[in-house]
Amino acid sequence: MQRDYKSFRLDWLTIILFFLLVGFGWVNITSASHVGDIIEYFDMNQPYGKQSFFIVLTLVLIVIVLSIEAKFYERFASIIYIFSIISLIGLFLFGKNVNGATSWYAIGGMTLQPSEFAKFATSLAVAKYISDMQTNITTLKDQLKTMAIIVLPAILILLQNDAGSTIVYAGFFFVFYREGLQQIYLIIGTAIIFLSVLALKFGILYTSIISAVFILALYFYRRKKKSSIIQSIVILLLCIGFSFGIKYFYTDILKDHQKDRISLWLRLEKDPAKLELMKKKEAYNLLQSEEAIKSGGFTGKGYLEGTRTTGKFVPEQHTDYIFSTVGEEWGFLGSALVVILFVALLIRILHLAELQKSQFSRVYGYCVASILFVHFMINVGMVMGLIPTVGIPLPFFSYGGSSLWGFTILLFIFVKLDSNRINEW
Repeated sequence: MQRDYKSFRLDWLTIILFFLLVGFGWVNITSASHVGDIIEYFDMNQPYGKQSFFIVLTLVLIVIVLSIEAKFYERFASIIYIFSIISLIGLFLFGKNVNGATSWYAIGGMTLQPSEFAKFATSLAVAKYISDMQTNITTLKDQLKTMAIIVLPAILILLQNDAGSTIVYAGFFFVFYREGLQQIYLIIGTAIIFLSVLALKFGILYTSIISAVFILALYFYRRKKKSSIIQSIVILLLCIGFSFGIKYFYTDILKDHQKDRISLWLRLEKDPAKLELMKKKEAYNLLQSEEAIKSGGFTGKGYLEGTRTTGKFVPEQHTDYIFSTVGEEWGFLGSALVVILFVALLIRILHLAELQKSQFSRVYGYCVASILFVHFMINVGMVMGLIPTVGIPLPFFSYGGSSLWGFTILLFIFVKLDSNRINEW
């Protein structure tokens, strides 16, 4: 009997944090999408009614995920990944176009987005490959193979014109770093972001000067370690070449609406007339979102009392811009609570990941934390105008069945893996 009891032991803190986020998300979806004074919580014609249905199905999903033997996820990780890739490829033949992205299957009166499920499938594949190596990913061959696992679904999703979901896959590099990826990759990644912003904001000349000063200072700092002047010159030339490349990419490769979003973020446009036109066309949601958050003040206007939320000033507020509802109706205190809940969940996942006895479970735990972190950071940053507008949901919070189910499976597979650790004799 004792063994049967132990088989049901789970990390309830993680589960409680999950339900708090889902519940508070549903409350804000209701506020952002209801029409009139009467709210029928299971009205399938309203987003909040559909979300109620999605949450009920989520409970069924949780039971299924937790009922499956933990070893199943490791044993069949590759098959789950292959099936996910096939589902992404199938979109090019049978996909439905929604808001310019061919990322959905139409099933009856519902739509399903395979990219949301590809995240947990890719996480399982990464964990499986790294754990099968039984060592850190320090060799170039292992690094390329591991990166290929995340690049394949990322490219397929990008080809469907869903750049937001593609960006999420960059989060796997945090996992690789934990598993032995050299620090140089993080340095290069940071340098790429820094140079991109500099080149677009200040131009190639100033970027070259700043790069030269930095590299020169680094050369003299590392001179005791016999740092090569030729190596420094090569790095400088690479920085200058990359600056030209990013300028070309921005000018000739990106679509107009993508350029406008970056331009607004970096304040690149100098023509007042064109700037106003861009704001009306590309930044309307963002501007309304910022105003909604500002108007909430410290304590907020109260549930269902947000004038910008109830007035539908922010289009599709119940999806990617749901955090603006929190800011207006619950104020700084409510927004801080949401941030605290997410941070607590991330810290808990990382803590549990480090406790795992199996490398597969540990790597998968880091995958879960990385995906949730990237989603959280980008969505909140986007809604507050800190980063360019990117269509990406807030995990467990934004409206949508595919995203809720995908994140739920992602998290509860790890809960099951951790349960396996707890229940070992």
